[in-house]
Amino acid sequence: MPRIALVTYDSGPEPSKDRDLPLLVRALRDAGAEAVAVPWDAPGADWGGFDLALIRSTWDYSWRAEEFTAWVERCGKLTRLANPPAVVRWNTDKRYLGDLAAAGVPVVPTRYIAPGEPADLPDHHEYVVKPTSGAGARFAARYTHDEHDTAVRQLERMHAEGFTAMVQPYVRSIDTAGERALQFFGGRLLHASVKGAVLAPGTPYDADKDAHPDLRPWEPTAAELAVAERALAAVPGDPELLYARVDLVTGADGEPCVMELELIEPNLFLWLHADSVPRVVRAVLAAAG
Repeated sequence: MPRIALVTYDSGPEPSKDRDLPLLVRALRDAGAEAVAVPWDAPGADWGGFDLALIRSTWDYSWRAEEFTAWVERCGKLTRLANPPAVVRWNTDKRYLGDLAAAGVPVVPTRYIAPGEPADLPDHHEYVVKPTSGAGARFAARYTHDEHDTAVRQLERMHAEGFTAMVQPYVRSIDTAGERALQFFGGRLLHASVKGAVLAPGTPYDADKDAHPDLRPWEPTAAELAVAERALAAVPGDPELLYARVDLVTGADGEPCVMELELIEPNLFLWLHADSVPRVVRAVLAAAG
């Protein structure tokens, strides 16, 4: 009987936001595994006692990136960690978009502003500011050129907290075509979803946001699947990825491009794609040996 840790976050007195977690724990147990949900920072957790530590919803890691990556290294030495430590470490910083672009993968154009660097912001088009280490649209906002002073205040706040900012043109197609999420598991396409625009005009960067508005199933086009596969093939080291999510939008040329490549703790939306659960269970059991 394999012992599997589904690695999550400590939600405290609030209910967990991971809707998939109880579903996946139950499905793995029904398949004969000893599966348990464990916060990544749980004191005294015996990671070496598991056959597999499957990162699922460590959704507070981006504010504690150094602590989290240190845990990743420790855990990876004690048991099999999925995804592998080197992949997780690379994917914690969204400057990986530069690596994808260098490999010829179409990505949303991105610039970076590190602490101490001047606030070089666009003055002729709408744009987005967000941290290179972030999740769930936290510390993300869209601006027009006449909101320069507000954007600068966001940069100052982020830099004071040690975050590097990334600046991207706002992809206006999101307002009509949405953002597509292609999920892969065990090396093959699992399912896909599409969601509406997350960043409404005028929403403060530090406001709570619905990270997945109007989420619904999606049938990816051949072009979308090709771009997603190119992105996965460009991950350094040609690692074995148990899971991945490629977030795509329609670029200015009308073709799909990568918004984000989620290799750490992507929401799988199994509650929306119940037919995918058996495939996920089989792949997780195989990974656990």
